[in-house]
Parts: sequence; C-alpha cells; structure tokens
Amino acid sequence: MSYQSPLLEAHGSIAPPDGHAEPGVPWHWGDPFAEQRTATRTVAVVDRSHREVLTVTGDDRLSWLHLVISQHMTELPDGMGTEALVLDSQGRIDTHMVLAHLDGTVWLDTDPGPVATSALPRGGEKQTLLDYFEAMKFWSKVDIARADHAVLTVLGPDADELLAKLDIHVGTEPYAVAAIPGGIARRMPWPGRSSVDLLVPRAELADWWRRITDAGARPAGTWAFDALRVESLRPRLGVDTDERAIPHEVNWIGSAAHVAKGCYRGQETVAKVHNVGRPPRQMVLLHLDGSPEIAPETGEPVRLGERVVGRVGSVAQHHELGPVALALVKRSVPVDAELLVGEEDHVVQAAIDPDSMPGEHVAPGREAAQRLRG
Repeated sequence: MSYQSPLLEAHGSIAPPDGHAEPGVPWHWGDPFAEQRTATRTVAVVDRSHREVLTVTGDDRLSWLHLVISQHMTELPDGMGTEALVLDSQGRIDTHMVLAHLDGTVWLDTDPGPVATSALPRGGEKQTLLDYFEAMKFWSKVDIARADHAVLTVLGPDADELLAKLDIHVGTEPYAVAAIPGGIARRMPWPGRSSVDLLVPRAELADWWRRITDAGARPAGTWAFDALRVESLRPRLGVDTDERAIPHEVNWIGSAAHVAKGCYRGQETVAKVHNVGRPPRQMVLLHLDGSPEIAPETGEPVRLGERVVGRVGSVAQHHELGPVALALVKRSVPVDAELLVGEEDHVVQAAIDPDSMPGEHVAPGREAAQRLRG
C-alpha cells in the first residue's frame, strides 16, 4: 500500500489528485495562495513525510560515501550537510538526495522510491537505492538502514523565531545541522530564503505538527512548497528531469555534483561536460499565459514554431508570478523566443524568464585549447 500521512486525516487537509508527483501528503489546507504568502512573509510548515530517509553509520561512512555518490564527502564537517546524486555510468541522474552529518551518522533523505542503476552486469537494471548501497559496501565499515523518520519543512522569515519557541537552534549557514529530540534540524538554502527541514520520528509526526502549528506556523501543502521551489529554480527528480538528464542541465553542478573529486560513477561525463563541453539543454523558468483556464502537463513538449525544443517539468500556480513552469530546453533557444507549451487542447503561450537563464559557462579545457590555437 502506498504511503498515506496521518495528517491527511486532519481537519482542513486536502489530498493531492490522483497521479500527482507528491502523493500521500496534504496538497493544501484550503487556500494555497494564502499558504504561499504566509511562507514568504511569516512562517508556515509543510508535511513532506512521504520522503524516504536512510542513515549511514560506521567508521568509513564519509570515505565510502565519497566513492558512491557525486559529492565531496571526506571532509564534510560534523554539523553540516550537502546535496548529492547517484549517477549511472553515462552520468545520467538516478537519484537526488539531501544529507546531514551529525554525531557519527549521515542522514540521507530522498524523494519517494529512490532507485539506482545496478553496478552489476544486468543490462542497466534499476534497483532500490538501499539495495544499491548494500551492493556497493564490499569491505567498508559502514551500516546502512532505513530510518523511521519523517520530514517536516518550516518556511519563512520567522522560522527561527518559531523554532526558538521549541528550543530548536540551528546555524545560519546553508546546510547547518543541529540535534533535536529524536532527530535533526537542517537549514536549507531553498525554497525561498529561509527554510529548515526537521527529521522527526515518524511515530511522533502528528505531535510535532501540533507543536509547530501551536507555536504559530500556518499549515501549508506541497502546492505551496512546489510553487516556491519552482520560483527558486530547484528541480524535482523525475518531474524536471527525464531519463537523459545530466546534472549540468538542471543546476546540480556544485550544489550536488563535484566536478574535480573523481572516483564516482558518472564522473567522466560530469568532468568532460564541465571542462570541454556544454550541456545540450538547460533548465529555465517559463511564464505561462494565464488567460485561458488550461495548463500544460509535465512531460509535454515545448515548441518554437513547429519544432520541439524542450519538455515541460514542474507546473505551478504562484501567488505572485501566476502560472509558471520549469522546462528543459535546447541551449539554442533564444531568451526572447515565443514558445508554445502543452499538447492538444491545452496548449498555451510561454516566455522564458531572462533571469532564469544560466550564465554562460566557460569550459576551462575549451578555453585552454583556444589559447593554444592562438
């Protein structure tokens, strides 16, 4: 049976529609636009308990993770976190995760159902992330386990003031980590400008929710969280990525993939594209024509004239920006292009937000080659 948060039974909670990318947790609590405004102006809390949480312990936890995920891990300080990926051998994205290192444990949370391409010669078969990690342990002194914890995210400029009422204090640096009863708190640089994830015992989820809302946080749903995530240009795996996506296309170089450490699967692609190439696509924010009461859906085409130049990812109704979407488009698409997105009877006009265009990356290897050629 698929996961269902106990908060779906709470008064005012609205479940997501069938097939939604964020199943099993409240979609909104009656007024998604007010929830977004509260999350940007004061403080709100979002149930993200559908995320999966793993823990990695043991003497070799950092050196082992350094070899199997895309981020530099050997020097990750206690009390800090980061983001990372698991890639296949071609550098394509299997799984995105957020990590936290505290008191001998690395906490790792992902979107529901994380998978990885098997390292065994099975023709690219997918396996659960936990099974992949277990297969990669070899003789390393690590223990990997499912943690029976749930993720709650506190959003807004008053987040620290609210958390202080609960005697929770976390550093101001992005990904700073602090202990809380039974779990951890981790500061995140997105969505918005002030966000703190709480990893709490799953059995105490409803009690934590009550304590946070009693302290003054407004209940908000994944509608609000995703709208602010889209505004922050942060992708959702499997929504803003497809089976061909590489980290460079969705702004995960640096934040989740290290370009120089070597040793991990897919590293050759990461280094090659960074040093001598360009990604074939880039993720941009689209402003959608809101005059018709229709919207494109995830996975549908982006067209320039009659030519397909990309795919739609996350589609959101933002409290200030209106209808927006993230999209992967070819690098050749001009910033001022007049685009059409969607299929059949829900095609709408769209324009690229120029501020969302990635800065032109100067590949060090290509620049050096050009200098040699004079």
